[in-house]
Amino acid sequence: MTDKAIGRRTLLLATGATAATLTVGAAVQDSPTAADQVPAAAAAVCTLTKEMTEGPYYLDGQLVRADIHEDKTGIPLKLTLTVVDDDTCAPLANALVELWHCDALGEYSGFVGGNGHDEPDNGTFLRGGVLTGPDGVARITSVYPGWYRGRCVHIHVKVHTGVTLTADGSFEGGRELHTGQLFFDETVTARVGALPVYAANTVPRTTLAQDGIYDDGGATSGLLTLTPLGTSPSTGYAGALTLGIETS
Repeated sequence: MTDKAIGRRTLLLATGATAATLTVGAAVQDSPTAADQVPAAAAAVCTLTKEMTEGPYYLDGQLVRADIHEDKTGIPLKLTLTVVDDDTCAPLANALVELWHCDALGEYSGFVGGNGHDEPDNGTFLRGGVLTGPDGVARITSVYPGWYRGRCVHIHVKVHTGVTLTADGSFEGGRELHTGQLFFDETVTARVGALPVYAANTVPRTTLAQDGIYDDGGATSGLLTLTPLGTSPSTGYAGALTLGIETS
């Protein structure tokens, strides 16, 4: 199923390495030496971008946890997402950053079979989120997503404030401030897609250029800055982005 973009605008700020790549539209660093050292708050370059559709695969009340991969196979993906106020650029503390995405075969938990593969479905894999710290940073570990028919490789993201943590480890209530998507450089995705666990997904892959949501806006449209965690694609990547959201 193909998502459709919605018109509401939000502000996305690129800091550090992300800001440095805005002028050329790239978001890949080849040096693995700074993989886990992403600047949380630096002088920001502010650029308007659209929010993205929630899509058809959202489920309420997911677990609050820093590692969402469960038993899913795939290469490691370590995300550092920094949330700031779009007016002041001040870090937004105690905001819940929630992610959900498909597995290597293009299947979403709670909707397995939608991409033509039969596998166990517990309704929770590759879903969840964490609260930002005083620096506005949320760090979440997952696996590099696969793809499904009609969409490029992506991750969905929401930012909530004022949520209540529940006894079962999930969350409820609060105010939803942002809905967007995170995207991946095509050169990196091509390397990852050649690995056996991803190559098993025989559904044709839609590229960034072919996608109906991503608008070639680079970091302004959610393109992650990716840094290798090692010397080969199989060791995984760190991904970073700073999101400026409307809090008023």
